[in-house]
Amino acid sequence: MTTTGYVFDPFADGFAEDPYPHYAELREKAPAYHHPLGFWLLSRYEDVALFQRAAHSVDDRYLTHVPEWKRDSGVPLKENRPMRGLSMVDQDPPDHTRLRRLVSQAFTRRAVEGLQPRLETLVDEALERIACTGRVDLVPELAFPIPFTMISELLGVPAVAHARLRELTGTLVRFLEPLSSPALLAEIRAADSELTEITRDLIGHKRRHPGEDLITGLIEARHEDDALTEEELVAQVMFLYIAGHETTVNFLANGILALARNPGQAELLRQRPELAGVAVEELIRYETSVHLMRRITREPLVLHGIEIPAGSHVVGCLAAANRDPDFWGADADQLRLERPDAHQNLSFGAGVHHCLGAVLARLEARTVFPRFVRRFPDVVVDEVRWNGRINVRGPEALLVSVR
Repeated sequence: MTTTGYVFDPFADGFAEDPYPHYAELREKAPAYHHPLGFWLLSRYEDVALFQRAAHSVDDRYLTHVPEWKRDSGVPLKENRPMRGLSMVDQDPPDHTRLRRLVSQAFTRRAVEGLQPRLETLVDEALERIACTGRVDLVPELAFPIPFTMISELLGVPAVAHARLRELTGTLVRFLEPLSSPALLAEIRAADSELTEITRDLIGHKRRHPGEDLITGLIEARHEDDALTEEELVAQVMFLYIAGHETTVNFLANGILALARNPGQAELLRQRPELAGVAVEELIRYETSVHLMRRITREPLVLHGIEIPAGSHVVGCLAAANRDPDFWGADADQLRLERPDAHQNLSFGAGVHHCLGAVLARLEARTVFPRFVRRFPDVVVDEVRWNGRINVRGPEALLVSVR
């Protein structure tokens, strides 16, 4: 069903500012799209939802049809990925099952929900600072410090290390972008090496001085006679640290921007704060921070009369699926905080790779959004500068005036 002559170009003018018209064209013209660079792209809701739950692989060693941008790295093994491919996000069952079981012993719903009082304090303090200023960039003043502080404190990362860690994680997360330049890949590998050593030192410190924190919990996690190896421990800590704030920063900034641009919906949330849970699901559907997920097909996949061979690199476009009118209805491109099926969004994944940190991200969003609209009923967006990323997308700067 690929249309001859059609090329999906995420580097086209205006894509970074508004990719959704491009996604609509992709859904319509080529829902099972073989890109000239050698990968496949799925964009309709039913296809992406099915693909998320299917037993395909996240391990590059199964690639037999290597996309062009991977060919300059030699053999595309897991070891070429950050954290040497040892984090659970880069593992298939049964290795993924084992790692997730051990990590889940420490990263529990109870531990996350116990953060609520501290989270409320952080948010209220940030809103007070914003109120005193009147015109601010909400990314450094609210969207970034809340999730960064929460995951740092949850893990037990000393505040003295925060500045450098912020730089390193910001570089490392760019590995998720497609078609990285050789220069950027070199920066990413250097950041990965430095962050690995910092994490290793931090784990050593926690072994000598255990505390009531997630790193200590991961060190002590046991299932029968099983425990995380030293290298696995380093990889899981790095993964939790990066995933625990980088995507949520964009989620919060995207959500606040969406509410500011839809004042009627912001007023609805202000009048009915009990809608917070549904509102969070609708906001992550409407403007997700993670646009793409990847798998390697373990067997042929037939969609829309086209066979995708085994060993192919396939990308599911979450952002396109989250606005597919065939599933969501004619108002799929509209923000509607009362949308009853908003929880069926695909932003947090599904199946064995459902996002472990979804509980924390939802808790932070349920705390930030209602408080923000209640404190600031009049918000004017002065300037938005997007971060220019295709995958982990959000404002790099969000300047607003509030009263």
